[in-house]
Amino acid sequence: MSDAIITVENLGKCYRLQHQQERQRYVALRDVITSKVKGLFSNRQSAIGNRQSEEDFWALKDVSFEIKQGEVVGIIGRNGAGKSTLLKILSRITDPTKGRITLRGRVASLLEVGTGFHPELTGRENVFLNGAILGMTHAEVRGKFDEIVAFAEVEKFLDTPVKRYSSGMYVRLAFAVAAHLEPEILVVDEVLAVGDATFQKKCLGKMSEVAEQHGRTVLFVSHNMPTVMRLCQRAILLNQGAVAVDGPCAEVSHHYMNDGKYAGAERIWADSAKAPGNECARLLAIRVRDHTGAVSSNVDITRPVVLEMEFRVLQAGRILVPNLHIYDEDGACVFVTGDTDPAGRRTPRVPGLYRSRVEIPGNYLSEGGLYVSAALSTINPVTVHFWERDAVVFHVHDDASGTSVRGDYVGVYPGAVRPMLPWITTLQNPPHPEPALV
Repeated sequence: MSDAIITVENLGKCYRLQHQQERQRYVALRDVITSKVKGLFSNRQSAIGNRQSEEDFWALKDVSFEIKQGEVVGIIGRNGAGKSTLLKILSRITDPTKGRITLRGRVASLLEVGTGFHPELTGRENVFLNGAILGMTHAEVRGKFDEIVAFAEVEKFLDTPVKRYSSGMYVRLAFAVAAHLEPEILVVDEVLAVGDATFQKKCLGKMSEVAEQHGRTVLFVSHNMPTVMRLCQRAILLNQGAVAVDGPCAEVSHHYMNDGKYAGAERIWADSAKAPGNECARLLAIRVRDHTGAVSSNVDITRPVVLEMEFRVLQAGRILVPNLHIYDEDGACVFVTGDTDPAGRRTPRVPGLYRSRVEIPGNYLSEGGLYVSAALSTINPVTVHFWERDAVVFHVHDDASGTSVRGDYVGVYPGAVRPMLPWITTLQNPPHPEPALV
């Protein structure tokens, strides 16, 4: 027997789309009468009017995967990829057209503002209603009630019908109910984007808690890749209703961000004749190494990361400068670094194989995905011998254990870098010491 808590086998969902053909701009009465008369002598309807054509649209096509208990899995993809349809089927809101789903546990879903709540009932009544839907007793819900209310911060409106709630209040209470009533499987769609930034951070912390401390399974849909990579260990990329990539979150995220052209943490050109470059020099390899020296696309934010480039010089007599350009997920340049001599005492490189390495210290880069471009240039005059855009990619992650290093704050820092700079704070006007007691 499989140890998976969710098993999806050859899942498909088909919708029947109806297309109404374009009406004529002007139809005379004689045309309508003629059409009706012709219809009496034919077996088909007239083309004039509201004739419709139908088409099958497969929102999901042969989707298969397994998710184990305690996994936090991100479901990502472009708009229309089938993410919401998949979650609705997993939440038993809609039925699949084909395939089978096996769920070994209770499912709590937060897909849209209003999902699972009755608008005429109060917040208090909806909490107990949702608990009953999940199969919990009245006593079990009552035991969690105070914790739910405190998390949602809606104490003043508990006895108000939820139809009068703002969208933010609705989401706060709905998430609190879904996360606290002990479901084995928690399904969360983009609905959290309705909440404010503080509440979103609170929700992400709660999802991490239910997964790590309570062994619950979380499926999370979002277009915010840093958030997905911080929360999830694994991701499933959907494309046009099918599973495009299923694997480690950093790898899948880079497929998504780079339109499927995932380079990974290492790239090697075995055939130097086809490698980037010219008659002067060729790029042979570029890789990312973590603090242990291993090639890795996922590095700890507190540890150093090494970028390594190999190239072959084919002609003598040129001053060659290897340099690397680091970009963030939005395409903005984070910084450029090169093997330059500050004193200007450069000599031409002799032909041969070269390896250049540069170490980026820990606690310097900010969290997120980074793309590395490799170049080799001649200075005075400037000539670029090769330039390989997005040669490798890696993700800098914060496992939230850095509270002892970063202080009390845990979360994403704005900006491309987040260096730990030395600070000194002193009291400039100390109070006069009290006189000693005699």
